[in-house]
Amino acid sequence: MDFAPMSFAPMSPLGMFIYAGPVSKLVMALLLAAAVWTWVLIIDGVFVLRRLSKALDRVRAGGDIGVLWPVAEAAREASQAELPNETIHQKRERVLQQMNRAAREFMLDAEGGLPVLAIVASAGPFVGLFGTVWGIMSSFSGIAQTQDTSLAVVAPGIADALAATAYGLAAAIPAAIGYNRMGMAFGGLKERMSRYVLTYATSIG
Repeated sequence: MDFAPMSFAPMSPLGMFIYAGPVSKLVMALLLAAAVWTWVLIIDGVFVLRRLSKALDRVRAGGDIGVLWPVAEAAREASQAELPNETIHQKRERVLQQMNRAAREFMLDAEGGLPVLAIVASAGPFVGLFGTVWGIMSSFSGIAQTQDTSLAVVAPGIADALAATAYGLAAAIPAAIGYNRMGMAFGGLKERMSRYVLTYATSIG
């Protein structure tokens, strides 16, 4: 157990971390790293969404393709290929299929951070719960060692437990919100991408 007598700890994330036991420190460090990585993914996702949205707006207005070049390149290759006895309808279907395949791969790469946000959102509270349980176990260990139930004995473990819970929520809540909001935003972009692909394929004459 990581029970140890403790002086009054500052009521701050850093103070709770410094005065925590080794196991609780490990849990808090993992959750802190997950929280920082979550915000990195959220900020990166926001920039990706803005770039894709602006690129789709430019393409719709007849401008340059920008970051959508993988989809446009797939369309160019498919439209330039000439198959014997292929009707215009068959060519459009072939171009549409290749563009859809390229668009799916492109969007899958663009939303690469979403699975990580889902993992942090679902696992973060349980990792924090582990720290909570460990802190409570530390309190019971302190009672057993000292045969004393005073606040000075149980406070270290309880503080560890509450700090681990707070760290877990600090990681999980932004991850859950970011996953839901960004997932909806990427869903909207996928619909716009599908309309762009369909418009291009049907314009082949």
